[in-house]
Amino acid sequence: MDFNTAENFIINKQSLGIKPGLSRIEKLLRKMGNPQESLKIIHIAGTNGKGSVAAMIANALQKNGFKTGLFTSPWVTEYREQIQINGEFIPKSDFAEYVAAYKDADATEFELLTAIMYKYFADKSVDYAVVECGMGGLEDSTNAFSHPELAVITCVAMDHMNFLGKTLPEIAVQKAGIIKSNSVCVLYPNPKCEDVFENRCTETGSRLIKIADYGDFKLNNLKTAEAALDFLNVKIAPALPKLPARTEMLASNVMVDGAHNENGANALEKSLPHKNITAVVGMMADKDYETMIGELLPLAIDFTTCTVECERALQADALADCIRRKGIAAASADDFASCFQRGRLDETHRTVAFGSLYFIGEIEALFEAK
Repeated sequence: MDFNTAENFIINKQSLGIKPGLSRIEKLLRKMGNPQESLKIIHIAGTNGKGSVAAMIANALQKNGFKTGLFTSPWVTEYREQIQINGEFIPKSDFAEYVAAYKDADATEFELLTAIMYKYFADKSVDYAVVECGMGGLEDSTNAFSHPELAVITCVAMDHMNFLGKTLPEIAVQKAGIIKSNSVCVLYPNPKCEDVFENRCTETGSRLIKIADYGDFKLNNLKTAEAALDFLNVKIAPALPKLPARTEMLASNVMVDGAHNENGANALEKSLPHKNITAVVGMMADKDYETMIGELLPLAIDFTTCTVECERALQADALADCIRRKGIAAASADDFASCFQRGRLDETHRTVAFGSLYFIGEIEALFEAK
């Protein structure tokens, strides 16, 4: 099996949807010889900031001389970017070999990807595996191992409510599921659900390291990474490497950002230097998109909506209707390219594309092709 065939095969498994639970991946990992049990895993859950905190921790570990695996999702520019060792994507040949070996497994796309990640990191004998949860924590595929080196919880907010719960405490219970018996957890300031994590640590006999609230999302992320590295006795200060889809400029007046919930929109709003933006947005239907859009309404002169190429996508017309009901001009686009043919693409009105990372990936591909 060549790489393109392997990539198409695993991406096509997205049609199986999201299936919370560990039984399928545990069976697959047993077939692989339980590679995850040989790893020192730094497990990261949360709603916002997981990718940034994971990247800061992995970057500092690598600079300290540790061979460091990093697992993040979803992908933005290339599928292989989700599995890295010391900043290098998993080689195409290795990826194709793993997919070919385990293609018959009863597993969703994310379950197979997660199992391949654990197998690859074990085969390459990484010193640490920095692993970001896909969704939630308790029943997330990444949680199929016995004991973490460290658990890290970032900002918890309303997201994936169809799967994780309708209230913040219910969602927090899912995130807290990565805290295992006699472990250590670093907790980003989450005052509205902090008691959930305190109770979980008491139940499991675990130590909780709480981060003070510095009043800034990015600074709180930095302090969370610092605390994790301090526990690991790594003295190199964390720094955020360049990440795709985090207030990333694709052109002098075109920015993309993966903000896809209220907290993400709030962080994006604070990073924008001026109002009068032309907004381009694509969302998933299982998000609290009305609240999120409300955060950015004061900054935008108009919106263009697009349907993300995903079964969970919110239709562009429905999103545009939601925005118009709030009194802001909005129109739906037939495809990604036409999103940027409408609106004011000039130095006076910056265009900001935000929403699902799947959507941002399509936008980035569009600009790379120009």
